[in-house]
Amino acid sequence: MTTPPTKSMTAEGDMADTVAVPKAGATLFRRFLAFAGPGYMVSVGYMDPGNWATSLAGGSKFGYTLLSVILVSNLMAILLQSLCARLGIGTGLDLAQACRSYLSRPASYALWFVCELAIIACDLAEVIGTAIALKLLFKIPLIFGALITALDAFLLLYLMQKDVRRLEAFIIVLLVTIMACFAVQIAMVSPSLSGIAQGFFQPTTEIFTNHAMLYLAIGILGATVMPHNLYLHSSLVKTRNFEKTEAGRWQAIRWATLDSTLALMLALFVNAGILIIAAGVFYTSGNREVADIEQAYQLLTPAFGTSVAATLFAIALLASGLNSTLTTTLAGQIVMDGFLNLRIAPWLRRLVTRGLAIIPVIIIIALYGEKEVGKLLIFSQIILSMQLPFAVIPLVAFVSSRKKMGVFVAPLWLKVTAWGIAAVILTLNIKLLFDIFTQ
Repeated sequence: MTTPPTKSMTAEGDMADTVAVPKAGATLFRRFLAFAGPGYMVSVGYMDPGNWATSLAGGSKFGYTLLSVILVSNLMAILLQSLCARLGIGTGLDLAQACRSYLSRPASYALWFVCELAIIACDLAEVIGTAIALKLLFKIPLIFGALITALDAFLLLYLMQKDVRRLEAFIIVLLVTIMACFAVQIAMVSPSLSGIAQGFFQPTTEIFTNHAMLYLAIGILGATVMPHNLYLHSSLVKTRNFEKTEAGRWQAIRWATLDSTLALMLALFVNAGILIIAAGVFYTSGNREVADIEQAYQLLTPAFGTSVAATLFAIALLASGLNSTLTTTLAGQIVMDGFLNLRIAPWLRRLVTRGLAIIPVIIIIALYGEKEVGKLLIFSQIILSMQLPFAVIPLVAFVSSRKKMGVFVAPLWLKVTAWGIAAVILTLNIKLLFDIFTQ
């Protein structure tokens, strides 16, 4: 089995082994609290502004139908994140480091390049989402709002200089804010419970024959099972200073898996909530082409007869965008360090990753105007879905190898399920590409 890297090798630098874990004899609740955190940081990516765009479009156009896609995507994410925990804790290598260690240099560089494209696509959506929220709440033009998001990098740097637990606590507070906003909005909508149940548990085959529905379904898949989140989680699980014994690693894997599973159930609630609101407000009233976040915001007030719902919508969007940009910037650092073993000042690295997202946003807004932002958000999620196989396949291959994982190798049922998920993702992407180039 691979020897765990030293601290100088870790992608997260001085964050490795910085969170104390109670020793034997501590209560289960204390141990749970010690491991709680990385899953919630990862779950942020599953409810970012890109998810908003795809869920709003899916709910307004097809009602509750695509709830099954959100559910399946979330279940896929839960399993894949459990594999990330197994890889990071079992080998001491995050996914990027494993690619650099086990693959040829050309293959590793190619995967790094593809992952950077995915991060830029994700960051693009998050910068736009934050800028839209600032515009809705404070009337700040989108182009200036995008520039303001550069401050997120400094906020991340400040929080990480304190300790990783403060960063986790800040992110959890924003997550609770998002969830509370949607809980109130759903209560105001009074959606069809039978429609929700049917959407979750009675999927339709029309998803595979209706190009528009398939496009949104794959967008939801890409927005939910984000490729860079696999790199992020496999690194964050190493922040816990658990016992570096076989028993200690097994316990850490179980706690980390529980943490990410609970966190992703929260993400399921938020993603489903966006679609349920869109279906309950827009689809049922005949507004079936609402794919633009600003348009949704403007339609909420007349739909409810009060501005409360619209304000809560914008507050949740701001919290979502702020949260997501923090974790995506951190993922960019982990990917750069893991693949390239590149050592540059943390503040400079964060400014580079943030700038790679802000500059395209400014150019696009300047060239095409603010009205094209909604389409760009959905397209960015399609790009993410296209990148998924390049992260999922190496992850599944690594955790399926006894030579690399030792006693922590995935059992047969987990291997079969994981390879099945990889096959589904790859097949759907090929189907979408075929439809795009033949229609």
